[in-house]
Amino acid sequence: MKKWLNSNKLYLIGSLVGAIGGYIYWQQVGCVSGTCAITSKPLNSTLYGSMMGALVFGMFKKEDKKESNQA
Repeated sequence: MKKWLNSNKLYLIGSLVGAIGGYIYWQQVGCVSGTCAITSKPLNSTLYGSMMGALVFGMFKKEDKKESNQA
């Protein structure tokens, strides 16, 4: 469990930062008409932000040489 947590730390941090950002975006900007797919509900906006944050922070993860040479 500790090894998994250490190897995925950037994804978890990015997910948390993105979720907070998504919620703040819904709160501040949102969708007046209610027809926007992502920003009409706080849950949608938070989940989308979480996913985007994990993807963006994951770009900065360094690969181990042992893992990349096995492929």
